[in-house]
Amino acid sequence: MSAQDSLQGVSTFVQVVEMGGFAPAAERLGLTRSAVGKAVARLEARLGVRLLQRSTRSQTLTAEGQMYYERCVRALKELDAAEVDLDSGRMEPSGRLRVSVPEGFGQLCVAPILMDLTRLYPQLRVDLSFSDRPVDLIEEGFDLAIRIGNLQDSGVLAARYLGTQHISIGAAPSYLAQRGTPESLDALAGHSVIGYSRAGTPAPWNAASGGGREAVRVHSQISMDDIQAIAAAAVAGYGIAWVPCWLLNRYVQRGELVHILPHYRARSLEINAIWPQARQLRCKVRVAIDALVARIPSLLEPS
Repeated sequence: MSAQDSLQGVSTFVQVVEMGGFAPAAERLGLTRSAVGKAVARLEARLGVRLLQRSTRSQTLTAEGQMYYERCVRALKELDAAEVDLDSGRMEPSGRLRVSVPEGFGQLCVAPILMDLTRLYPQLRVDLSFSDRPVDLIEEGFDLAIRIGNLQDSGVLAARYLGTQHISIGAAPSYLAQRGTPESLDALAGHSVIGYSRAGTPAPWNAASGGGREAVRVHSQISMDDIQAIAAAAVAGYGIAWVPCWLLNRYVQRGELVHILPHYRARSLEINAIWPQARQLRCKVRVAIDALVARIPSLLEPS
């Protein structure tokens, strides 16, 4: 039996064990549940032992399956380490780079940077997943993720600081021409404000300057739970909006919004790239991180 034949079904079997069943393993691998079941069945037939005890609701490892699983995990780690060692000698990145990014920031800021890499490196394939939920990189098979906010301490993840997101205040020229430009936070009380709400609860407006942080009294006739929709409403002249600096900058550069009260900011959050720790950073991940470090900070500077 060749080495290739002996490895058939091994990674599928490991995924079934680690994901807790055939269905989640199939979703992770991009296969049908039937294909995963057949792969494990062929592996069991080749080995001549039952690896999984199946029932209508669950699959549990047999004693032989537990022993085989532990050895398979060690073997796959060795193979992965060998690939990393080979990859470290590459001059150009190749293969699939799977990245998880927040929806708005990912679409407007991260995606263009990573897509540009595919023009530089024809052998690189970029797979972007847009979601605001914090994914489990290792469990869900991501090479890299972008996180906005405080990072939890982890012994299995590495991080690289990309910049700081500030929440800035903006309004359309048409709105300011009609209602005037507020010169202080107190003046916002007499203006229409487009609020941010989550699950029907409006988020309070708090501003910080050199003198500390203070609450701002505002009236929101319109509130939304999507920052891009809030920015679009501000462009249409419906009121003043507080949005992330990277989003406000896009509209300021086009003349559609004006940055007002620039000395005041709402909360500031760090933006980091995170990835599973490894002895050697893969070329495709290193190139992506370097590109993000080079280009993201300029997107966060006030226009």
